Formats: sequence, C-alpha cells, structure tokens
Amino acid sequence: CETCSKEEAKYRCPRCMKYSCSLLCVKKHKLALSCNGVRDKTAFVSVNEFTDLHLLSDYRFLEDVGRTADAAARHMLVHSPATKRLLYCLRNKARGCNIELKTLPVGFTKRKENSTTFNSMENKFYWHLKLIFPHSHAEYTLKGVPDDKTLADILKPYIDPVESDPVVCQR
Repeated sequence: CETCSKEEAKYRCPRCMKYSCSLLCVKKHKLALSCNGVRDKTAFVSVNEFTDLHLLSDYRFLEDVGRTADAAARHMLVHSPATKRLLYCLRNKARGCNIELKTLPVGFTKRKENSTTFNSMENKFYWHLKLIFPHSHAEYTLKGVPDDKTLADILKPYIDPVESDPVVCQR
C-alpha cells in the first residue's frame, strides 16, 4: 500500500494509479493528494501503453458524446414554436434586406449571448457586435448597434486619436 506501507495493496486508484489496501487508505490518499478517484477519460496515453481496454474506453466515451449531442438536438427548446417563429421572422427580414443571416444551433454559447433584434416599427436591425483587435488581444461587445451606423462611427470610440477614450485607445 502506497499510503500506509503496512499491508499488501488490493486496490488501484483509476485517476492517479496509486495502490491502496483498504477503504481507509483510499480515503487518506484522496485527501492527501486532492484526488477525486475518477479516471480522466481524455488523458493522454502513449502508443506503447495503449491497450484494447483504452480502445474500448475511447469507443464508449465517443458513444456517450454522441448520445449527449443527440439528446441536445431533441431538447424541447430546439423545437419550440416560439423559438422557430422568432428565428424565421429574423431570417426573412434579413433576406428582404439582402443580408445572409446564419445562426448557430441551440445550445451554443455564442447563440445564447447574441442579442440581435429587428424593430418592425423602425424597419431596422439592432446588431450584437463583438469587436476583436487581435494585435492587442482586446475584445469589446456592443449590443443594440443600429444597422444604419457606419463602421467608421462604430470604431471611432476605440481607434480615433481625438474622440476616443485614451485608456481604450491605448489598449
């Protein structure tokens, strides 16, 4: 036993592969090493150590992922009439304005964050924009940007040397 070094080990931790002799030693090992005892299904295994058991484990992991994805696709929110109606309306309005609107599937984080809307009274889109400046690793999210606002007007608070906030512009 790698915990008490008194008795012969009977158990092996699936997470860290430490040997233990009893439930008491298993609990001590988990406490001492902050180990949860659950095998990491995505841990790297070298080709030399790869066995049929690893192959079977990987296959079962992929089956679980497939089942989870299938369950998400069958989720009621995906097939909700209200969700479909709003999306259908938004797509039709975009098509009428010669805009090709593409949406992510339900469940994606970026789709949940998106707040793009169409105002029928003003006949105007209000876009959810994410400005990414890769050279400085800066990201800004803008909500409710009207479709008649030019790109120059949108970027002015971030890059204009006179009108922008110096801290934002420096970043």
